[in-house]
Amino acid sequence: MEIKGCVAVVTGGASGLGEACVRDLARLGAKICIMDINAERGEKIAAEFGGSVIFCRTDVIDEKSVQAALSKTMEAFGAIHVDINCAGSGDAIKVLGKNGPYPMDRFNFIVQLNLIGTFNVIRLSAEKMVLNTPNADGEKGVVINTSSGAAFEGQIGQAAYSASKAGVVGMTLPIAREFADYGIRVVTIAPGLFLTPLADAVPKKALEALEGSIPFPKRFGKPPEFALLVRQILENPMLNGETIRLDGALRMAAR
Repeated sequence: MEIKGCVAVVTGGASGLGEACVRDLARLGAKICIMDINAERGEKIAAEFGGSVIFCRTDVIDEKSVQAALSKTMEAFGAIHVDINCAGSGDAIKVLGKNGPYPMDRFNFIVQLNLIGTFNVIRLSAEKMVLNTPNADGEKGVVINTSSGAAFEGQIGQAAYSASKAGVVGMTLPIAREFADYGIRVVTIAPGLFLTPLADAVPKKALEALEGSIPFPKRFGKPPEFALLVRQILENPMLNGETIRLDGALRMAAR
């Protein structure tokens, strides 16, 4: 995929990993729609890049909300070539805690946001991608999802988060196989510990302990390093149907 001139939608693009992708791709000449619920932050970022980046307040769980964002992108830029799914959230709640069993409404929300929201954007953006003129390889689009190391080594308290992120991993290959007929690649990134807004809520001592568990480099990942892998996935047509761990060889302990 040629980044310069391509059109990308980035869910969760107003902060963290998604924002890093927006900034990197915009700098390389892509046109982008930030899809996020944080209107103040999203509009501020879009304003930095003039007309090449737009913002659309989007609830990825809601079909009409996603359709409206994609329609706005098509009206602004005429196509959608790339879908980067970074919208998500997590929590730390035991299945059986001091206050009783895990609240089902919270479990449902995490799965809806992380897994079903990702699938919702994939299916609706792919509908636009198939309209594109293929490049020399026959490629019409690229989908990049965000999973987590918790999909493989979920810790105590991460039942909902791990289930949702494992679901993203699980649907990567079957969707890539299906979309191969349309010239659309599908790749998932499973980051380890990164400096995102989720990390801001963790006490400093806990962050230091987590850093010590990372083999190398012994530090949290930086969002631009995630964006760098996104760029490499876009540019390398042989990356398809795969989940790539980006974690400094981290393997999470039980707690």
